[in-house]
Amino acid sequence: MNDHDADTAALERLADELGTRGYAVTLITAEGRRPTLAVRNPAAPMLTENVMADAEWFWWPWADRIALTADVPAAATTVARVLAVRE
Repeated sequence: MNDHDADTAALERLADELGTRGYAVTLITAEGRRPTLAVRNPAAPMLTENVMADAEWFWWPWADRIALTADVPAAATTVARVLAVRE
């Protein structure tokens, strides 16, 4: 398994977790590019964000860590908090 395969597998696990929480997710893969998970809050479609992964961490596009790839529930909670509707 190469690095991109491991990154994709981590993002797929996160996508599954976020999907069970009601978020719309799309895994974006393109030859020669890092895989990215696009996440959208269906209750507020303007609330979207991308997530990337490496061997150990999930990352925001601005290079801040989200959580370890081994802790998918923690990563999903952080993403959900960022995409939450605030009143």
